[in-house]
Amino acid sequence: MDLRVPRLLKRPRRAAALGAAVLLAAAGTWTATASDTPRPHRTDRVLTMADGTRVDTSYFTSGGGGRRPAVLLAHGFGGSKDDLRAQAEDLAGHGYAVLTWSARGFGHSTGRIGLNDPAHEVADVSRLIDWLATRPEVRLDKPGDPRVGMAGGSYGGAISLLAAGHDPRVDAIAPAVTYWDLADALFPNGVFKRLWTGVFFNSGGGCGQFEPALCAMYQRVAQSGVPDADARALLRRRSPAAVADRIKVPTLLFQGQTDSLFTLAQSDAAERAIRANGAPVKVDWIAGGHDGGDLETGRVQGRVRDWFDHYLKGEPAGTGPAFRVTRTGGVDSTDGSTRSRGATADTYPGLRGDPRTIPLTGREQRVANPAGASPPAVSALPGLGGGGLAQLSALGTGVSLDFPGQYAKFDAPPQRTALRITGTPTARVHVRSTSADAVLFAKLYDVGPGGSQVLPGRLVTPLRISGAKAGKDVTVTLPPVDHEVQQGHHLRLVLAATDLGYASPTAPATYTVSVEGPLSVPTAPAVTTAATPLPAWVWWLPLAGAGAALALLLTTRRRTTAPAPDPELAEVPLVITDLSKRYAKSSDWYAVRDLSFRVEKGQVLGLLGPNGAGKTTTLRMLMGLIRPDGGEIRVFGHAVRPGAPVLSRVGAFVEGAGFLPHLTGRENLELYWRATGRPPADAHLAEALEIAGLGDALARAVRTYSQGMRQRLAIAQAMLGLPDLLILDEPTNGLDPPQIREMREVLIRYAAAGRTVIVSSHLLAEVEQSCTHLVVMDRGRLVQAGPVREIVGSGDTLLVGTGTPLAEPVVEKVAALAGVASAVRTEDGLLIRLEPGTTAGALVVDLVRLEVPVLSVGPHRRLEDAFLTLIGGSA
Repeated sequence: MDLRVPRLLKRPRRAAALGAAVLLAAAGTWTATASDTPRPHRTDRVLTMADGTRVDTSYFTSGGGGRRPAVLLAHGFGGSKDDLRAQAEDLAGHGYAVLTWSARGFGHSTGRIGLNDPAHEVADVSRLIDWLATRPEVRLDKPGDPRVGMAGGSYGGAISLLAAGHDPRVDAIAPAVTYWDLADALFPNGVFKRLWTGVFFNSGGGCGQFEPALCAMYQRVAQSGVPDADARALLRRRSPAAVADRIKVPTLLFQGQTDSLFTLAQSDAAERAIRANGAPVKVDWIAGGHDGGDLETGRVQGRVRDWFDHYLKGEPAGTGPAFRVTRTGGVDSTDGSTRSRGATADTYPGLRGDPRTIPLTGREQRVANPAGASPPAVSALPGLGGGGLAQLSALGTGVSLDFPGQYAKFDAPPQRTALRITGTPTARVHVRSTSADAVLFAKLYDVGPGGSQVLPGRLVTPLRISGAKAGKDVTVTLPPVDHEVQQGHHLRLVLAATDLGYASPTAPATYTVSVEGPLSVPTAPAVTTAATPLPAWVWWLPLAGAGAALALLLTTRRRTTAPAPDPELAEVPLVITDLSKRYAKSSDWYAVRDLSFRVEKGQVLGLLGPNGAGKTTTLRMLMGLIRPDGGEIRVFGHAVRPGAPVLSRVGAFVEGAGFLPHLTGRENLELYWRATGRPPADAHLAEALEIAGLGDALARAVRTYSQGMRQRLAIAQAMLGLPDLLILDEPTNGLDPPQIREMREVLIRYAAAGRTVIVSSHLLAEVEQSCTHLVVMDRGRLVQAGPVREIVGSGDTLLVGTGTPLAEPVVEKVAALAGVASAVRTEDGLLIRLEPGTTAGALVVDLVRLEVPVLSVGPHRRLEDAFLTLIGGSA
């Protein structure tokens, strides 16, 4: 199941919905895989409910006779049945009859949104089950009772739980990232979760699209900032918790670890209630949630299908461990993504298993709640977690903000060994307030040796403490997490007066807070992490290497002897002679054909050409990455072959450097150089860094770099060892104009020491300023090579500088000269186009004769003009 990060509503009347709503409709969606089997048949129909509401449905079946189990798929909030098509087709192809529908108020269904009201949305599900019971394809347990399962994410997950509690015909469910008690989710501990509740109502199209009772409740609580008893009762009646004792079907619960809307505590409450009813129940904590992160589409999808195969089809499919949690650890150096592993246990440990006591220290502290509760502290940003915040959290960092004077902190000692927290930490504190009630927000930070702090999952626990004026002891139940505190790190309990996601009292108040006991941390040692699997290349690389060696031995024996070095070219950085390459041997199309040019020391050579000209292929052959089909490349007299020793004198940046984001810039460069196996002294690290000009940024983690800084670090990496020949492909990508100017100076400075630079770039104006020589290619062939001034200066238009504007009669006399096609006055001279055969020298003689005050004469043609002329506009 792909618990897809949801989209905005499609209806025009809801176009003004809050942008954060893109995260709310966590609809269960499957990714269909490519197959040769026919696409399942789909039938769309509108079913009329008992109260006249019209519900839009789609029914999916695949070929083959016989009856089969049915699956109802429910979409997320703000979505529609259309979100579920791929998932439905996948299940239908797997042998199920699948029914999807748009809930009331969404898609093309009519009615008002009731937040899974038992009298409306839940009753609609029973009507859909009635309809399934009439289908000849659907297996029946008895007349009117189809074999049916339900799955869905978020809003759709809750309706799955509710339907199982209200309709005994539901046989198995797999809800994901959803709520057990909506009142607890939106009003935790009596504190109004303001931003997320606003997301609900705005993404639903505004208050007017909801049932009147819900609209009135929201407006009342949003204005007061305090949820009342009626509001809690209204939401609880629409929650699975209201029918906790009636949910007795096999249940697979997925809950997100990155979820400030529906925390892990929601699935914990569901597990305890359903297990108490005697039903099989398993729990899976995925890496993502409503605040973003990895939703583990493929794995979750497979496990849900196994669940239904076992409990609906009766097949001996494995349903997985009783408890599983995804743990992140490290970074994939190939793409910067976080690596994840599964940890499992034979029984669900709950949120308080095997607690460990950790002392907390800190004096009694005063905490101010500012007037208007502003500025608020920042933990999670509802609706924005699909981007950088979720990734930073997974990488072991994060964004949080507590304002001085508005929070108290209590620290634990540094950990002597790593500590894994799995569940809900607790602590006892004493709170005294100048107001009758105090509202505080508790969070548990992981603090590194340098003082940097991370808020696991970006989660906080709000606390409303009544009767606090006289002082009150309070047990703080912190958000459940699965998080490892590394050796040398320590935990910090923070109690803040405000939080961006919640409503705080607007009247100013002062809270006095002290810690009354140690921190209790659940450890769940029975949850064991799977060993990291060896990368696939560990197995196939030796076999592939042996196969390649055998192929080379059998087919290229006569090529193993490299040509002898040419002593006459020992000081020439690069000579390319008749170079050719075609990728399809049977084709007449050449990527590079009969290419020849020469590069000398001290030159900055620009390699130009339109897309498909063969530039990148040429550079890859130059670096020994691919073999040419014909011709020769010599670097300092040595023929280039894959792995040729002379390539140690070549530095290259061609297709982007793969940096480890958690390491600093300097650490990345040092690691790269160590991988070459060459002595550290040969790196000339200081010189390369000075040329690249990164300054203090080298001490920062690469994940904090801008694109321009990453580009400059990549250039510095290519310069390590101060190679005699430096090859750069699009070195100014991602740089702003000042950085481009700095890069130009870097290249000129590098070549000025007697080294050579080859630059491939599409920025012609920059090439014109930074390069001394050019090679222009088109369709794999050489068009022209030579100094920039010669290629640019071969035009027929000259700019004559006079310092001051000329009188019109003088301009007319110049235009009438023999060999002058036209003359146009400029602010400080003349723009003169010559007839063929006329030289600049002859023009200057005539201008002097006419007493034109000539200060300068030069070609008036940009490199772009020359380039387009040379390639015939094919760029």
